[in-house]
This record gives sequence, C-alpha cells and structure tokens, in this order.
Amino acid sequence: MSFYHNLNRRSFLKASLLAALVLCHGENALAMLRPEDRLPLGRLALRNIHTGERLAITYRDQNGRYDRSALDAVNRLLRCHYTNTIHPIDVRTLEHLNLAVRRAGITKEIQVISGYRSPEYNAKLRRQSREVAKHSLHMEGRAIDFRIPGVPLSTVRRAALSLAYGGVGYYPGNDFVHLDSGAFRTW
Repeated sequence: MSFYHNLNRRSFLKASLLAALVLCHGENALAMLRPEDRLPLGRLALRNIHTGERLAITYRDQNGRYDRSALDAVNRLLRCHYTNTIHPIDVRTLEHLNLAVRRAGITKEIQVISGYRSPEYNAKLRRQSREVAKHSLHMEGRAIDFRIPGVPLSTVRRAALSLAYGGVGYYPGNDFVHLDSGAFRTW
C-alpha cells in the first residue's frame, strides 16, 4: 500500500516535524533517519486562475530536503494578485495540499483561487463578503483556496478531512475548497 493510503494524523504530523527539522537544522539532520521514516516526493502542478501562470514543480524530495528555488517559484505563483506582493507560503500548507490531493488519488493540475493575500486585498474581500475572516491565515501565507477541474469538491474535501489536520473549508457555491496549516477544524 502507498504512503498516502496509510496516512493518518500522526504520520502527517511526523511529516510536518520532519519538514521543520530540515528548515531549522538543514538537510544534514535527515541523514540519521531510517529509510521508512523518509517522506514521499513533494510535487504539485498549479495554475493561478488570476494570472494564468502555471507551475509543475517538485518542491521536496523523498528525504525531506526542500528545494529553495522551487519554494521561491511557488511563493511567486501564490502571490497576492491584487497587489503583486510575494510572501512565503508555509510548507505545512503545501504539504497539506499535496497530501490531500494524493489521498484523493488526484494528479491533475490544481487551480489556485487564493494563496497569499495582502492585508489590503483581504480587507477588500471582507467588504464584499462576510465569509472572509478578518485575521485570515491567507495573510500569513498559511492558507490556499483551490479547485481541480473534473474532480468533485466533495472528493477533495473528504480526502482532506481524512487527514484530520489543519483547516478544511468547503465552499461548493463558490466552487472551491480551503486548506490551511492552522488547528484542525472544518466548516
């Protein structure tokens, strides 16, 4: 069975801790890990629906090493399209997205509606809708709103909920799912 099929909250948290280990202590810290503790490949195919930009990228290898230039490319793609501001995207958010779509068996391109949001853009959205949080995790680079053409939102939502990690928002009327790296909660 694949890693994604057996993934549970504990193994997701373990993956997040391994990611933090690499970020804080460098790639050499992973040399002591057993092969079975290593992570699966971190790969995403993304399209920003506002800019039309596409990116198919491997941001992390199976040993947990993050590719800084790949993360920079992801940060650029997920920038605030309203202000053109680039902000670092939390790798836990990328891992949450990657694991949720893999858990659902999806390998198609992900259409990103919102990644990082500048405070100005978030305030604009709040004036337009009560569903936008005043202190949105989008403003910290810790959230992503997306859809995958040809895949029911309910399929993505179910896969994300099975991880029991982060925020999982379901917006069928607006045709997107929200994932974030905050505490586990659903709406």
